[in-house]
Amino acid sequence: MAKSIQAIRGMNDLLPEQSPAWQQVESVIRQVAASYGYSEIRMPVLESTALFKRSIGEVTDIVEKEMYTFDDRNGDSLTLRPEGTASCVRAGNQHGLLYNQIQRLWYMGPMFRYERPQKGRYRQFHQFGIEVFGLTEADADAEVILLSARLWKAFGIGDQVELQLNSLGSNEARNRYREALHDYLVQYREQLDEDSQRRLSSNPLRILDSKDPATQQLLADAPRLSDYWDEESRQHFEQLCQRLSEAGVSYTLNERLVRGLDYYNRTVFEWVTTALGAQGTVCAGGRYDGLVEQLGGKATPAVGFAMGIERLVLLLQEQHKLSPRRVVDAYLMPLGQAAELKAPAIAEKLRDALPELRLVVHCGGGAMKKQMKKADKSGAELALIIGDNELAEQQITVKPLRSDAEQQTLSHAELIETLRPLTQA
Repeated sequence: MAKSIQAIRGMNDLLPEQSPAWQQVESVIRQVAASYGYSEIRMPVLESTALFKRSIGEVTDIVEKEMYTFDDRNGDSLTLRPEGTASCVRAGNQHGLLYNQIQRLWYMGPMFRYERPQKGRYRQFHQFGIEVFGLTEADADAEVILLSARLWKAFGIGDQVELQLNSLGSNEARNRYREALHDYLVQYREQLDEDSQRRLSSNPLRILDSKDPATQQLLADAPRLSDYWDEESRQHFEQLCQRLSEAGVSYTLNERLVRGLDYYNRTVFEWVTTALGAQGTVCAGGRYDGLVEQLGGKATPAVGFAMGIERLVLLLQEQHKLSPRRVVDAYLMPLGQAAELKAPAIAEKLRDALPELRLVVHCGGGAMKKQMKKADKSGAELALIIGDNELAEQQITVKPLRSDAEQQTLSHAELIETLRPLTQA
């Protein structure tokens, strides 16, 4: 017997019993994005490697350690996308969507990073992303944060997540702070953890994210990022905070929040939770006004966020907030050859009348007891039985499978009205 082939580690199948939960999450996401006037964009999962090196930064962990990169048959270096923002900017530039225009876009799909798989973090993972182009003021930053807050409200988990907020200031302010932080930390190089020592010269701001207790203790006396803000960035951040407060969105200022990608400036934020253990970030984003120009477009302000679908599903399951619609509403049981011949046509008429009805027609024949077991196993609310008597009278017997209600025999028109509420559940 040939050896069975397994899925690649960290790239998981989504099985039929799991997909309804994902469908429910995706449905809410689509509805909320539409309610803010955002349009969907779909980008390829494979891009030129240069796109991510130029956008994310060559000295970030993603580019240095985590990207799935290979040369194709022409010798071109290609990469499975590790995040969506760079791809969205590339598409916007390529198709003329960005310059002197306001765009509100969203996307959803798989991303790829080579890292140690753990609960809520996989090598193929899925993200929902929001990107807004062409707006410089703090009201755009507030809008994307309010949209994310609306999602928590729609899912019923507003009390399980906390908004952490910071500003990196302008690129110039960020560079000044970077130099000051480097000059402070270089005095304690030998006391820093290994990753922080490596980042000290290449990307010292990432040291602020270190989980090492000794490094965190050293950072207690480090220069404060807010002391290096330019006045325009300070006003921008104050306006954002005012708008969030007016909208009733609470937040915590976190001056060590810098995000792991090089393209951010000014606003950065994360929604975090304690319900998932160490991997507590479920949504993160910020402003990236220089990225469009950096990737070959005309200077265009931008702000957005990305949300991990796996972690969101886990959080919702932990809080028992998912109640996806059943997969099957009704199970049609034809008893006898004449009924088996007529059943597909009857089912099509029911689907014509009720397009949202989830109806399974039993295949393969068998006695009523066998078919009833299949109907019950399907999870259907109702069994619809067609025998010789029902065929002669143009009726169908309806047997409830999830309640003690009496079965009844109905005309086709009556059946449609009986089934209609199932399509609205």
